Amino acid sequence: MKITIVLGAFFPVPPLMGGAVEKVWFALGQEFVRRGHTVVQVSRSHPELPTTETIAGVRHLRVRGASQPRSILWLKWLDLLYSLRVGRMLPEADILVTNTFWLPILTRTTKRGLVYVHVGRGPKGQMRFYSHVARLCAVSHAIAEEIVAEAPQVRAKVRVIPNPLPFRMDQTVRSAREQTILFVGRVHPEKGLALFLRALSHLPAAMLAAWKIRIVGPHETHLGGGGAAFLRELHAVGKRSGARLEWPGQIFDPEKLAEQYRNSLVFAYPSVAETGEAFGVAPIEAMACGCAPFVSNLACFRDYIEDGVTGFVFDQRAAEPEKHLATRLADLLGLGPEQIMRIGAQARAKVAQFDLATVAQRYLEDFASLRPNK
Repeated sequence: MKITIVLGAFFPVPPLMGGAVEKVWFALGQEFVRRGHTVVQVSRSHPELPTTETIAGVRHLRVRGASQPRSILWLKWLDLLYSLRVGRMLPEADILVTNTFWLPILTRTTKRGLVYVHVGRGPKGQMRFYSHVARLCAVSHAIAEEIVAEAPQVRAKVRVIPNPLPFRMDQTVRSAREQTILFVGRVHPEKGLALFLRALSHLPAAMLAAWKIRIVGPHETHLGGGGAAFLRELHAVGKRSGARLEWPGQIFDPEKLAEQYRNSLVFAYPSVAETGEAFGVAPIEAMACGCAPFVSNLACFRDYIEDGVTGFVFDQRAAEPEKHLATRLADLLGLGPEQIMRIGAQARAKVAQFDLATVAQRYLEDFASLRPNK
């Protein structure tokens, strides 16, 4: 098959500036090529990257995009301009995977490929404009339900295929680890970090002193973070908690990031993005490296985290969420390193189903199902 993959307007590929969607599709494109398909990937241009190049058999085309703005309206306008530029240079293809708001609306011909909308965020009203597309692929069952609730007429076109691990799982898991609770992601209010840091002050003093908390990720707004003022606010909250905190900042290098996972016992992802979180890539990366995940009760996590079995879950909607979070975190930390490692091992076994080759095969089978005459 000829497959074109269009990424969004705000992050380049390879993922020099981060971006879970960019990381995932960069890996999937190369896997499709390994299986004999022709792949073109379109993404935002970047000063360090050429306009065109081939990486691992994937032909990359780069188009002028923009830095991610704070304003949603301005974001949609920039996405429209980017989509118009992309639309003018799309090659002929069998499948056109889209990750932008506007491109599915603008593309009304199958000459550029059957339109395959990858829904990697909670829908915001746009699904009713996508009735003409071939497929709406949700990354979790929770997102699939939101798509159908928003646009019941597209129910038959909805499928669920999870995000894959963007790397090969190690054959062995490191047993010697620091007593570290790791967060990896955008340092943004929707990730629940303020709630998490406030909750730390409710932990027993001895337990708090025994653990280190490391927060990895960008705070810069153009990288999707909450900005410098929000970071200062988090530093102040963290200082009041009395916890041992480390703030390494952004780490985009895959091997250096994997080392963070391998050195940590617990991975915390306390997202409060009720309508934004779709299928966190960072939690499955951490689980693949043997971390025990600690997450909020968002529906998207239910596809792979079972409370008390493959991780621990707290209710961000509880009457006193800080105290509830602290209680659940104390339950996990109180198990001790050996039992936490066992939960990490169960988590690792669970995410084996998200192996890159397995998920790529599911995509290729779905692409083929849309072209029965071929």
